[in-house]
Amino acid sequence: VQLQASGGGLVQAGGSLRLSCAASGRIFSYYVVGWFRQTPGKERECVAAITWSGSNIYYKDSVKGRFTISTNNGKNTVYLLMNSLKPEDTAIYYCAVDERSNRLTTRAQMYDYWGQGTQVTVSS
Repeated sequence: VQLQASGGGLVQAGGSLRLSCAASGRIFSYYVVGWFRQTPGKERECVAAITWSGSNIYYKDSVKGRFTISTNNGKNTVYLLMNSLKPEDTAIYYCAVDERSNRLTTRAQMYDYWGQGTQVTVSS
């Protein structure tokens, strides 16, 4: 599985961005796709995750009500719509696929494939 993340950029606080994660290769419905973010000196954290079938979703508390994760199976793409962005959302965002757990997990170590990262910068 190869992942290509895109959609990052510079936005003012309160603005919106939509990240895309395009997957190539064989994808099964039980795969889990996660969006992680990382800032210098901090561990990578999971902000949202979804089973490829769309049946189960996780959000980090700090993004609930602002971020929406969704899948487009026909395009093999997972999206992260980010609304009401805050300066503290500034980070490099990565998408990742877990092909083994068969359940939602927020642990980066459980993910098998990673995209290259896309920078999100929110100015105050």
